Amino acid sequence: MDIKQNCDIEMIINIQKKMVPEITETFVQRYNLLRLIHYYQPIGRRNLANFMGMGERVIRGEVGILKEQNLIEIKAEGMNTTGLGENTLEKTRMFIHWFKGLKDIEEQVKDKLQIKEVFVIPEFERDPELVIREVGRVTSIYLKSILKQNAVVGITGGHTMAMVAEEMTDEQLKISNVTVVPGRGGLGREVEKQANTIAAKLAHKLKGTYKLLHMPDNISKDILKSLLQDPNVKEAVDCIENIEILVFGIGRADKLAARRGLDKGKIEELLKQYAVAEAFGYYFDKSGRIVQEVDTVGVSLEHYKKLKHVIAAAAGAEKAEAIMAISELNKNLVLVIDESLAKKLTK
Repeated sequence: MDIKQNCDIEMIINIQKKMVPEITETFVQRYNLLRLIHYYQPIGRRNLANFMGMGERVIRGEVGILKEQNLIEIKAEGMNTTGLGENTLEKTRMFIHWFKGLKDIEEQVKDKLQIKEVFVIPEFERDPELVIREVGRVTSIYLKSILKQNAVVGITGGHTMAMVAEEMTDEQLKISNVTVVPGRGGLGREVEKQANTIAAKLAHKLKGTYKLLHMPDNISKDILKSLLQDPNVKEAVDCIENIEILVFGIGRADKLAARRGLDKGKIEELLKQYAVAEAFGYYFDKSGRIVQEVDTVGVSLEHYKKLKHVIAAAAGAEKAEAIMAISELNKNLVLVIDESLAKKLTK
């Protein structure tokens, strides 16, 4: 879509909002209904009413309209989106950005952080999990758009990264021989959120191969030197050094320190040093200055700074300072965030 078409659509939407102000609320409400049905299908009216915070009678009327337009189908087990509904949902996402002014917010965040690109996901306060899934979906779409033959992709662990792998599809996939590796060692006890698990799942979705890093993230450098004598470990570490595209989540310094098992005293010390983010073996303040170094296995800070393709995904306004810190390290950053976090960054 060219600039003139964008301007025409924006003008029409602005006129509609002035002439029929209630159109925005109705449009966003039906969009949320359709996206909920898409992610939780098959879903019944009662659950849908709970998600939306609306009465079942109102929901019955709204889903009736969606059904009349052949956007959903209603079966005994619940409601599902149709092929037309899926297609409509995909196209509607662009218009939601205009209706909610998210295009302007994306530009504001991009200009403020001076980074490559920003994608903002519409918030939905009644179901934060749905927003994280959409952050994962948009991240997967962008990742797929920049993949090339023989690419080496690194991905870190965490809930949001698990959603990236979950939402990845093989539609329009025209590349082959992609290798996916964990960007860091294991952290925490939840296997499904470990970088190894996510890397393997993403590789499967991309019909590629993967390497696993069978060691914890906070291993000491002395032990790492010994483990590097093992051919399998060395192969994985060498592959990490060849990462061309890195996809990673962003977390607060205090939360990540707790996941690493740091005691309360050390976490308080980090906070006194104004640490807001942890990545690549370092804790940073919001200006991107290093305040502490930690033992870690994975992509190094120097490697990260040289990468041309770095994609960060996050949701939650509390991560604003962490993003400010990380955005100082590599201006090639592409950021996929939710609306609440984007609004916090603009402030």
